Amino acid sequence: MNPRRLAILTGGGDVPGLNSVIRSVVLEAEPMGCEVIGIRRGWLGLVQMQPGRQPDGRWAVRLDRDNTHGIDRSGGTILHTSRTNPARVARAALPAHLEAGRVQGLEVEPGIYDLTPVVLENLEALDCQALLVVGGDDTLGYAQVLAARGFPLVGIPKTMDNDVAGTEYCIGFSTAITRARELINRQRTTLASHERIGVFRIFGRDAGFTALYAAGVTFGRCVIPEAPFDLDHLAALLLEDKRRNPSSYAFVIASEGAAWKGYRPDAVGEPDAYGHRRKADIGIALAEALQRSTGEEVIASNLTYDLRSGEADMLDQLVAVTFAGLAMDMVREGQFGCMTAVVGGRYACAPLPPAGAGTRRLDVARLYDVAGLCPRYSGRLGLPLLLGDVSGL
Repeated sequence: MNPRRLAILTGGGDVPGLNSVIRSVVLEAEPMGCEVIGIRRGWLGLVQMQPGRQPDGRWAVRLDRDNTHGIDRSGGTILHTSRTNPARVARAALPAHLEAGRVQGLEVEPGIYDLTPVVLENLEALDCQALLVVGGDDTLGYAQVLAARGFPLVGIPKTMDNDVAGTEYCIGFSTAITRARELINRQRTTLASHERIGVFRIFGRDAGFTALYAAGVTFGRCVIPEAPFDLDHLAALLLEDKRRNPSSYAFVIASEGAAWKGYRPDAVGEPDAYGHRRKADIGIALAEALQRSTGEEVIASNLTYDLRSGEADMLDQLVAVTFAGLAMDMVREGQFGCMTAVVGGRYACAPLPPAGAGTRRLDVARLYDVAGLCPRYSGRLGLPLLLGDVSGL
């Protein structure tokens, strides 16, 4: 297949490496004689744009070698992003240009509308023969909805949590670990100066990959969503770490979705378009509980958004560029309804995660020391370098 025009969008949370994907797609498309249209603000752009007026720069923009020059050295995404789910759009968020009669036919429950037909019409109006979707499990889950309707698309997985089902690696993960190590090592001096216990809150709503690997490169304790822990046991381990440390401090890295036995973090705020609500801050709650249990001064530090800012590290840059090239290979070969992936440590083509399929979870038995509340460093013979868990594929 040699499309005249293809579209690309980025959805969900931003991560370092997204601009590298965009730039690489443009460079791959140029010798094919294929024009690239960037959809702005993720799925929201394809919901809100008005056919016949695009691309005008508001919801869609033409991308070329010149206007994407140097973007790979910047973080975030030049196309911007959102957490829009076109299959569940609230009445207040409906496009103003949709006629009332048309809207009524799209209502799937009171006040909620499935605008998938609108998305498909807008792609047709843009004269795009293919779509590249860069996102996490929610964004790619909706991509599966379009693929099931027959629209040619390819997914590219990205998320700090590294938890998209079907791939061992997602763009953004390595940079998150690199930044976590830098921040934790920097804050060790303050913990040591005041002889404190530190709690570092990190990404990981449903999976503990980020906490586990951050602990692995800092020799720290970690608690993860897949393994509820005993608070008194953690307190005892941290007191022992503090006693044996010449600088008299200790720390634990906590996934945002972790919980100890007898405690479950409350969901706070309104649910997003995919039904997710934010969890209460495990860092603050755990720090307060540990201070009561140990009698020591405990401080909480929230690392989450620092990990997704700035340019990508070497591994994320390499994977972003390679995933883009692999996605364009799939377009040329007419291989749609799938996503780029890493399986068994090798680049691969994998099925898109079905909508609502949930996230990939960490293999606790192979990778996590439940007694030590830390990574398991042994028993990894045969596992891929860096990526670890292949059990959830």
